[in-house]
Amino acid sequence: MNNIKKFFSIRDLENLSGIKAHTIRIWEKRYNLLSPERTRTNIRTYSLASLQKLLNITLLYNGGYKISKIAKIPEKDIPLMVREMIAENSTKSYTINALKLAMINFDQTLFMSTYNALLIEKSFREIFREIFIPLLKELGMLWQTDTISAAHEHFITNLIKQKILTNTEKLQHIEPVNTDKIFVPFLPENEIHDIGLLYLNYEIVLRGYKSIYLGQTVPLENLADIMKYFDNLHFISYLSAKPSKDKVDGYIADFASIAKAYPNPNLWLLGHQVQYIEEKKLPKFVKTFSSMDQVIDRL
Repeated sequence: MNNIKKFFSIRDLENLSGIKAHTIRIWEKRYNLLSPERTRTNIRTYSLASLQKLLNITLLYNGGYKISKIAKIPEKDIPLMVREMIAENSTKSYTINALKLAMINFDQTLFMSTYNALLIEKSFREIFREIFIPLLKELGMLWQTDTISAAHEHFITNLIKQKILTNTEKLQHIEPVNTDKIFVPFLPENEIHDIGLLYLNYEIVLRGYKSIYLGQTVPLENLADIMKYFDNLHFISYLSAKPSKDKVDGYIADFASIAKAYPNPNLWLLGHQVQYIEEKKLPKFVKTFSSMDQVIDRL
């Protein structure tokens, strides 16, 4: 069972805000900006309200306000000033903090308003690359340090997935114009981390290719069914956690065994597990990539 965190350590605040713990203590002591509680062992703990306040203060501080001026702003006015700033500015630092604030408070409205403000100046591709990717990388660190819960992570990643799907759907009404390749994005069995694959599917459709998106946890035998219908298929998969490093070469061998009965199979692989593949043993139709950008450049 995943319990939502209601109290945070000063290290949690540092991880979420990007403000050093030492600086937070100074702000606390000199300007009385936060009021931590104390455990029985005299360790500071901060409420969800304190975290929200610090993230708001950080947004104003990064936006050019001096901390001495922020300290004089009535507490009830700080969120209003933050929302005005988000509406007027779509820079990376403002936006990522706003999205983290939306995540901590499970605030879908703030997520949407932040995203819509970005759309005024940026394309969806720019938003994903410049904002969502850095945010997702931060989530990994926040998860590992137990700063956020699984519920927070699922909330924000599913909102991002919604945006990928919405923008992909807009393109799917257009007939594919590139017919030299047909892409089949899929994830191996028991692999469920699909946000990268969803975005690659968007890039594939954007470039006018036909895409047969299969999604999460697909058994290899299901791929054979598609090979019966199309030539020049390019299967593309993210190996984030599955198959495990001791099974990844066997997985490729199993794919090769299935594909040998069909003409011109192609398999593109990327993700964390790719580092464990023995490149010298790869069949010619298998290509590995170290990043999403490499795949996109190859499309």
